[in-house]
Amino acid sequence: MRPMIAAADARQVIDPAAYAEWDGLLDTFDRLRAETPVGWVEAPSGQHPPFWLLTRYDDVLTVSKDNATFLNNPQTVVFSLNDGIAFAQQVTGGSPHLVASLVTFDAPIHMKYRKLTQEWFMPKNLRQLEGELRALAGKTVDRLIAEGPEADFCKLVAAPYPLHVVMQILGVPEEDEPRMLMLTQQMFGGQDEDLNQSGLKDLPPEAITQIIVGAVKDFEAYFARLTAQKHANPTDDVASTIAIATVDGEPLNDRDMMGYYIIVAAAGHDTTSASTAGAMLALARDPEQWARVRADRSLLPGIVEEAIRWTTPVQHFMRTAARDVELGGQQIAAGDWLMLNYVAANHDPAQFEEPRRFDAARADNRHLAFGAGAHKCLGLHLARLEMRVLFETLLDRIETIELAGEPRRAKSTFVGGLKTLPIRFTAA
Repeated sequence: MRPMIAAADARQVIDPAAYAEWDGLLDTFDRLRAETPVGWVEAPSGQHPPFWLLTRYDDVLTVSKDNATFLNNPQTVVFSLNDGIAFAQQVTGGSPHLVASLVTFDAPIHMKYRKLTQEWFMPKNLRQLEGELRALAGKTVDRLIAEGPEADFCKLVAAPYPLHVVMQILGVPEEDEPRMLMLTQQMFGGQDEDLNQSGLKDLPPEAITQIIVGAVKDFEAYFARLTAQKHANPTDDVASTIAIATVDGEPLNDRDMMGYYIIVAAAGHDTTSASTAGAMLALARDPEQWARVRADRSLLPGIVEEAIRWTTPVQHFMRTAARDVELGGQQIAAGDWLMLNYVAANHDPAQFEEPRRFDAARADNRHLAFGAGAHKCLGLHLARLEMRVLFETLLDRIETIELAGEPRRAKSTFVGGLKTLPIRFTAA
């Protein structure tokens, strides 16, 4: 007998609005972790296929590392939770994925594709970017100070800074960055009225699906033109690497190539944006901690790592069991779908003491915000470097900081974080 998650809790787990009400969601995960840590979720009205919800750190880690037993295909992420599987299959000609990318591939193709750009995101190569990052961080903080003494940190800093970094690595012209930001917000935040450009609350699932599909199609059209340019005139950037890449002696097909561009362009900045805003929220709530880290920069790496755990921008991935297996005392059948809920795992008190507390001195912070195993985030070194350089600049030039209003989170079950963060500050 499968242990059922109550209908009210099931709705909360799949409801984008619940992820905007962070404390209430964490309360639910705490209760489920204690009562039904591996529980069966059946969505109301057949909204999507049923699945196992994993809320314990150890279970999520086990599944993340066992890529032979738990597959990314055929259904990987949030779009499957949007009444969108059938629509995606219609749009793509049979695939449940609107975007085919590293996060949807299994072995052996996953590693072959990953290796195409892996060197770009290794620390040795990224060290060469640090000077450019410092210059960009300086310009970003210039804009913040010019806007002050009050500003929306998300709009002026957390969103544009990592966006520019990734677009420079990818080879996208600076004038196209606002478009990339808009499309990313529509694709990841299609369920949020402030991010999907509609301004309308409670859109029906089919309307949300159309917004997400439109963003993907616009991305694909843009990168098709960029591919043609890079084929004709390759340059030293990731876009050229993707455009001329071969796997097993064959060039990438159009769908896989577009998916590669999209995952680098969108996931490469939106997640760092969320973690950056999360770090500033924690520091703005604790002015004494801001003063301490200004005086002792050795605390900064801990702040960066804790912000990534505390925020958990990628909130879940899905896996499909390739065989019958026992997990957390439950019998998982071949073909069963599982939700690896990273928000719940990163707030598991068995792994993290007082998990809701932002603790820059947290020891052995082995969070799962970057995933684990073969699918661990390709850009994790870049994200850490970007955040460290930015906050070094902020700490040099901002003396005091506090909240100037109530922050708001995005309504999203997949990639999420703050969408507004009003702050008040004094320049140094």
